[in-house]
Amino acid sequence: MSAENVTDCKVVVLAGGWSDEREISLASGRACEKALRQAGFTSVELLDVAADGFVSTIAAGDYDVAFVAMHGRYGEDGSIQGLLEILHLPYTFSGVLASAMGTAKDVSKQMYRMVGIPTPEGVNLAPGTQLDEGQIDSLVQRLGLPMFVKPAGNGSSYGITRVTDPSQLPAAIELAGSQGDTVLVEQCIEGTEITVPVMGNDDPQALPIIEVNTGAEFYDLKVKYEPGELHHIIPARLDEEVYARAQQLAVEAHKVLGCRGVSRSDFIVTSEGTPYILETNTIPGMTETSLLPDSARHAGMEFPQLCRHLVELALE
Repeated sequence: MSAENVTDCKVVVLAGGWSDEREISLASGRACEKALRQAGFTSVELLDVAADGFVSTIAAGDYDVAFVAMHGRYGEDGSIQGLLEILHLPYTFSGVLASAMGTAKDVSKQMYRMVGIPTPEGVNLAPGTQLDEGQIDSLVQRLGLPMFVKPAGNGSSYGITRVTDPSQLPAAIELAGSQGDTVLVEQCIEGTEITVPVMGNDDPQALPIIEVNTGAEFYDLKVKYEPGELHHIIPARLDEEVYARAQQLAVEAHKVLGCRGVSRSDFIVTSEGTPYILETNTIPGMTETSLLPDSARHAGMEFPQLCRHLVELALE
Protein backbone atom coordinates (compact mmCIF):
# COMPACT_ATOMS: atom_id res chain seq x y z
CA MET A 1 0.00 0.00 0.00
CA SER A 2 1.41 3.41 -0.98
CA ALA A 3 2.10 6.17 1.51
CA GLU A 4 -0.63 8.25 -0.11
CA ASN A 5 -3.48 5.89 0.70
CA VAL A 6 -2.16 4.31 3.90
CA THR A 7 -4.96 6.05 5.81
CA ASP A 8 -7.43 3.78 3.99
CA CYS A 9 -6.12 0.89 6.10
CA LYS A 10 -8.38 -0.71 8.65
CA VAL A 11 -6.30 -0.44 11.85
CA VAL A 12 -6.78 -2.40 15.06
CA VAL A 13 -5.04 -0.96 18.12
CA LEU A 14 -4.08 -3.66 20.62
CA ALA A 15 -3.79 -2.66 24.27
CA GLY A 16 -4.45 -3.86 27.81
CA GLY A 17 -3.56 -7.47 28.45
CA TRP A 18 -2.54 -9.04 31.74
CA SER A 19 0.83 -7.54 32.66
CA ASP A 20 1.67 -5.12 35.48
CA GLU A 21 1.56 -2.43 32.80
CA ARG A 22 -2.04 -3.07 31.74
CA GLU A 23 -3.35 0.39 32.66
CA ILE A 24 -0.37 2.11 31.07
CA SER A 25 -0.94 0.07 27.93
CA LEU A 26 -4.60 1.09 27.81
CA ALA A 27 -3.54 4.75 28.12
CA SER A 28 -1.10 4.27 25.24
CA GLY A 29 -3.78 2.53 23.18
CA ARG A 30 -6.34 5.28 23.66
CA ALA A 31 -3.74 7.94 22.81
CA CYS A 32 -2.69 6.10 19.64
CA GLU A 33 -6.30 5.52 18.57
CA LYS A 34 -6.97 9.25 18.87
CA ALA A 35 -3.73 10.17 17.07
CA LEU A 36 -4.42 7.80 14.17
CA ARG A 37 -7.85 9.38 13.67
CA GLN A 38 -6.21 12.82 13.74
CA ALA A 39 -3.74 11.56 11.13
CA GLY A 40 -6.63 10.77 8.78
CA PHE A 41 -7.28 7.07 9.36
CA THR A 42 -11.02 6.50 9.01
CA SER A 43 -11.23 2.96 10.40
CA VAL A 44 -9.53 2.55 13.79
CA GLU A 45 -10.68 0.13 16.48
CA LEU A 46 -9.21 -0.38 19.96
CA LEU A 47 -9.25 -3.92 21.36
CA ASP A 48 -8.32 -5.06 24.86
CA VAL A 49 -6.27 -8.22 24.39
CA ALA A 50 -7.59 -9.57 27.71
CA ALA A 51 -11.24 -9.29 26.64
CA ASP A 52 -13.33 -12.43 26.21
CA GLY A 53 -13.31 -13.59 22.60
CA PHE A 54 -10.34 -11.43 21.61
CA VAL A 55 -8.74 -14.04 19.36
CA SER A 56 -11.98 -14.68 17.48
CA THR A 57 -12.59 -10.95 17.15
CA ILE A 58 -9.20 -10.13 15.67
CA ALA A 59 -9.19 -13.21 13.43
CA ALA A 60 -12.57 -12.25 11.95
CA GLY A 61 -11.98 -8.50 11.86
CA ASP A 62 -10.56 -8.19 8.33
CA TYR A 63 -7.95 -5.70 9.58
CA ASP A 64 -5.10 -4.46 7.41
CA VAL A 65 -2.62 -3.73 10.20
CA ALA A 66 -2.32 -4.03 13.97
CA PHE A 67 -0.96 -1.15 16.02
CA VAL A 68 0.56 -2.81 19.08
CA ALA A 69 0.27 -0.49 22.10
CA MET A 70 1.11 -3.14 24.69
CA HIS A 71 3.80 -3.13 27.35
CA GLY A 72 5.33 -5.86 29.48
CA ARG A 73 4.54 -9.55 29.58
CA TYR A 74 2.44 -11.04 26.74
CA GLY A 75 2.58 -7.78 24.78
CA GLU A 76 6.20 -6.72 24.47
CA ASP A 77 7.87 -10.12 24.82
CA GLY A 78 6.98 -11.68 21.46
CA SER A 79 3.75 -13.37 22.57
CA ILE A 80 1.21 -11.16 20.79
CA GLN A 81 3.62 -10.85 17.88
CA GLY A 82 3.53 -14.63 17.45
CA LEU A 83 -0.26 -14.58 17.26
CA LEU A 84 -0.18 -11.81 14.67
CA GLU A 85 2.32 -13.80 12.61
CA ILE A 86 -0.04 -16.77 12.63
CA LEU A 87 -2.87 -14.48 11.49
CA HIS A 88 -0.64 -13.02 8.73
CA LEU A 89 -1.52 -9.57 10.04
CA PRO A 90 1.18 -6.87 9.68
CA TYR A 91 1.94 -5.07 12.94
CA THR A 92 3.89 -2.14 14.32
CA PHE A 93 7.19 -2.42 16.17
CA SER A 94 9.47 -5.44 16.35
CA GLY A 95 8.93 -9.09 15.50
CA VAL A 96 8.86 -12.17 17.71
CA LEU A 97 12.58 -12.72 18.22
CA ALA A 98 13.58 -9.08 18.67
CA SER A 99 10.70 -8.55 21.10
CA ALA A 100 11.70 -11.60 23.14
CA MET A 101 15.38 -10.64 23.27
CA GLY A 102 14.65 -7.02 24.09
CA THR A 103 12.43 -8.05 27.00
CA ALA A 104 14.92 -10.57 28.41
CA LYS A 105 17.58 -8.24 29.84
CA ASP A 106 20.01 -11.11 30.42
CA VAL A 107 19.79 -12.08 26.74
CA SER A 108 19.94 -8.55 25.35
CA LYS A 109 23.07 -7.86 27.43
CA GLN A 110 24.76 -10.80 25.71
CA MET A 111 23.79 -9.36 22.32
CA TYR A 112 25.13 -5.92 23.27
CA ARG A 113 28.46 -7.41 24.29
CA MET A 114 28.72 -9.28 20.97
CA VAL A 115 28.95 -5.97 19.11
CA GLY A 116 30.93 -4.08 21.73
CA ILE A 117 28.20 -1.95 23.33
CA PRO A 118 29.25 -1.21 26.94
CA THR A 119 26.75 -2.55 29.48
CA PRO A 120 26.93 -2.91 33.27
CA GLU A 121 28.27 -6.18 34.61
CA GLY A 122 25.58 -8.49 35.93
CA VAL A 123 24.90 -11.88 37.49
CA ASN A 124 21.85 -14.00 36.67
CA LEU A 125 20.08 -15.94 39.44
CA ALA A 126 17.19 -18.39 39.25
CA PRO A 127 13.92 -17.38 40.95
CA GLY A 128 13.91 -18.54 44.57
CA THR A 129 17.69 -18.41 44.89
CA GLN A 130 18.79 -18.07 48.52
CA LEU A 131 22.32 -16.83 49.04
CA ASP A 132 24.48 -17.61 52.04
CA GLU A 133 26.70 -14.99 53.64
CA GLY A 134 29.71 -15.97 51.57
CA GLN A 135 27.79 -15.72 48.28
CA ILE A 136 26.44 -12.31 49.26
CA ASP A 137 29.96 -11.11 50.07
CA SER A 138 31.16 -12.45 46.71
CA LEU A 139 28.42 -10.56 44.83
CA VAL A 140 29.21 -7.33 46.65
CA GLN A 141 32.92 -7.74 45.95
CA ARG A 142 32.23 -8.37 42.24
CA LEU A 143 29.57 -5.73 41.57
CA GLY A 144 30.10 -3.18 44.33
CA LEU A 145 27.50 -1.10 46.16
CA PRO A 146 25.03 0.23 45.37
CA MET A 147 23.75 -2.42 42.95
CA PHE A 148 20.43 -3.08 41.26
CA VAL A 149 18.34 -6.23 41.55
CA LYS A 150 15.63 -6.57 38.91
CA PRO A 151 13.49 -9.13 37.07
CA ALA A 152 15.31 -9.97 33.85
CA GLY A 153 12.06 -10.05 31.86
CA ASN A 154 9.81 -7.34 33.26
CA GLY A 155 9.53 -3.70 32.29
CA SER A 156 8.74 -0.23 33.55
CA SER A 157 10.78 -0.52 36.78
CA TYR A 158 8.52 -3.19 38.32
CA GLY A 159 10.27 -5.34 40.90
CA ILE A 160 13.51 -3.30 40.93
CA THR A 161 15.45 -2.60 44.13
CA ARG A 162 18.46 -0.33 44.52
CA VAL A 163 20.53 -2.21 47.08
CA THR A 164 22.81 -0.09 49.24
CA ASP A 165 23.55 -2.62 51.99
CA PRO A 166 24.26 -6.38 51.71
CA SER A 167 21.44 -7.11 54.17
CA GLN A 168 18.94 -5.89 51.55
CA LEU A 169 19.92 -8.49 48.95
CA PRO A 170 17.75 -11.46 50.05
CA ALA A 171 14.52 -9.39 50.04
CA ALA A 172 15.46 -7.74 46.74
CA ILE A 173 16.11 -11.13 45.11
CA GLU A 174 12.83 -12.49 46.45
CA LEU A 175 10.92 -9.47 45.09
CA ALA A 176 12.48 -9.72 41.62
CA GLY A 177 12.02 -13.49 41.55
CA SER A 178 8.33 -13.19 42.46
CA GLN A 179 7.77 -12.09 38.86
CA GLY A 180 8.73 -15.63 37.78
CA ASP A 181 11.75 -14.33 35.90
CA THR A 182 15.44 -14.85 36.01
CA VAL A 183 16.80 -12.36 38.54
CA LEU A 184 19.45 -9.95 37.27
CA VAL A 185 21.82 -8.54 39.89
CA GLU A 186 23.54 -5.65 38.17
CA GLN A 187 26.39 -3.23 38.74
CA CYS A 188 25.23 0.34 39.38
CA ILE A 189 26.76 2.79 36.91
CA GLU A 190 26.69 6.38 38.14
CA GLY A 191 26.18 9.23 35.71
CA THR A 192 23.69 11.01 33.48
CA GLU A 193 20.60 9.03 32.51
CA ILE A 194 19.57 9.34 28.87
CA THR A 195 17.27 7.56 26.45
CA VAL A 196 17.83 7.32 22.71
CA PRO A 197 14.92 6.51 20.36
CA VAL A 198 15.76 4.90 17.01
CA MET A 199 13.36 4.78 14.08
CA GLY A 200 13.44 2.66 10.94
CA ASN A 201 13.61 -0.84 9.53
CA ASP A 202 16.51 -1.48 7.15
CA ASP A 203 18.18 1.92 7.66
CA PRO A 204 17.36 2.97 11.23
CA GLN A 205 18.24 6.49 12.42
CA ALA A 206 18.53 7.88 15.94
CA LEU A 207 16.16 10.62 17.08
CA PRO A 208 17.12 13.43 19.50
CA ILE A 209 18.44 12.16 22.82
CA ILE A 210 16.45 12.87 25.97
CA GLU A 211 18.19 13.44 29.28
CA VAL A 212 16.09 12.11 32.16
CA ASN A 213 16.59 14.32 35.19
CA THR A 214 14.56 12.89 38.08
CA GLY A 215 16.13 13.89 41.37
CA ALA A 216 15.26 10.35 42.53
CA GLU A 217 17.63 7.47 43.25
CA PHE A 218 16.64 5.97 39.89
CA TYR A 219 13.96 6.29 37.22
CA ASP A 220 11.28 4.55 39.30
CA LEU A 221 7.57 4.07 38.66
CA LYS A 222 6.51 7.27 40.42
CA VAL A 223 8.84 9.43 38.34
CA LYS A 224 8.26 7.51 35.11
CA TYR A 225 4.58 8.42 34.89
CA GLU A 226 4.78 12.02 36.03
CA PRO A 227 4.41 14.69 33.30
CA GLY A 228 7.38 14.56 30.95
CA GLU A 229 8.10 18.28 31.19
CA LEU A 230 9.14 17.73 34.82
CA HIS A 231 11.98 15.39 33.88
CA HIS A 232 12.75 15.42 30.12
CA ILE A 233 15.60 17.62 28.83
CA ILE A 234 15.80 17.69 25.01
CA PRO A 235 18.41 17.60 23.62
CA ALA A 236 20.46 15.94 26.33
CA ARG A 237 23.27 18.05 27.75
CA LEU A 238 26.18 15.99 26.46
CA ASP A 239 29.41 16.83 24.67
CA GLU A 240 28.99 16.60 20.91
CA GLU A 241 31.18 13.51 20.56
CA VAL A 242 29.45 11.71 23.45
CA TYR A 243 26.02 12.61 22.01
CA ALA A 244 26.96 11.16 18.61
CA ARG A 245 28.44 8.05 20.24
CA ALA A 246 25.27 7.39 22.24
CA GLN A 247 23.15 7.69 19.10
CA GLN A 248 25.48 5.31 17.27
CA LEU A 249 25.29 2.74 20.06
CA ALA A 250 21.48 2.95 20.16
CA VAL A 251 21.34 2.27 16.41
CA GLU A 252 23.71 -0.69 16.89
CA ALA A 253 21.46 -2.04 19.68
CA HIS A 254 18.41 -1.68 17.41
CA LYS A 255 20.21 -3.62 14.69
CA VAL A 256 21.76 -6.38 16.78
CA LEU A 257 18.40 -7.19 18.38
CA GLY A 258 16.71 -7.07 14.96
CA CYS A 259 14.26 -4.33 15.93
CA ARG A 260 11.84 -2.81 13.45
CA GLY A 261 9.78 0.37 13.47
CA VAL A 262 11.01 2.04 16.65
CA SER A 263 13.08 1.14 19.67
CA ARG A 264 14.24 3.22 22.63
CA SER A 265 17.47 2.36 24.42
CA ASP A 266 18.27 3.63 27.92
CA PHE A 267 21.84 4.53 28.89
CA ILE A 268 23.87 5.90 31.77
CA VAL A 269 26.69 8.19 30.63
CA THR A 270 29.62 8.24 33.05
CA SER A 271 31.55 11.36 33.97
CA GLU A 272 34.28 10.11 31.60
CA GLY A 273 31.77 10.21 28.73
CA THR A 274 31.15 6.46 28.25
CA PRO A 275 27.52 5.50 27.53
CA TYR A 276 26.52 2.20 29.21
CA ILE A 277 23.35 0.65 27.83
CA LEU A 278 20.80 -0.62 30.36
CA GLU A 279 18.04 -1.97 28.13
CA THR A 280 16.20 -1.56 24.84
CA ASN A 281 12.44 -0.99 24.87
CA THR A 282 10.89 -2.52 21.77
CA ILE A 283 7.51 -0.87 22.42
CA PRO A 284 8.17 2.45 24.14
CA GLY A 285 5.43 4.32 25.98
CA MET A 286 3.02 5.83 23.49
CA THR A 287 1.09 8.60 25.22
CA GLU A 288 1.57 12.13 23.92
CA THR A 289 3.93 12.99 26.80
CA SER A 290 5.98 9.77 26.71
CA LEU A 291 9.69 9.82 25.94
CA LEU A 292 9.51 8.66 22.30
CA PRO A 293 6.79 11.14 21.24
CA ASP A 294 8.69 13.92 23.05
CA SER A 295 11.84 13.12 21.08
CA ALA A 296 9.96 12.82 17.78
CA ARG A 297 8.26 16.16 18.42
CA HIS A 298 11.66 17.77 18.92
CA ALA A 299 12.65 16.33 15.52
CA GLY A 300 9.58 17.96 13.94
CA MET A 301 7.22 14.96 13.97
CA GLU A 302 4.01 15.51 15.91
CA PHE A 303 2.28 12.57 17.60
CA PRO A 304 -0.33 11.87 14.86
CA GLN A 305 2.43 11.95 12.23
CA LEU A 306 4.54 9.59 14.34
CA CYS A 307 1.69 7.08 14.65
CA ARG A 308 1.03 7.24 10.91
CA HIS A 309 4.72 6.65 10.17
CA LEU A 310 4.75 3.60 12.44
CA VAL A 311 1.92 2.12 10.37
CA GLU A 312 3.89 2.87 7.21
CA LEU A 313 6.93 1.09 8.65
CA ALA A 314 4.76 -1.89 9.62
CA LEU A 315 3.57 -2.20 6.03
CA GLU A 316 7.02 -1.95 4.39
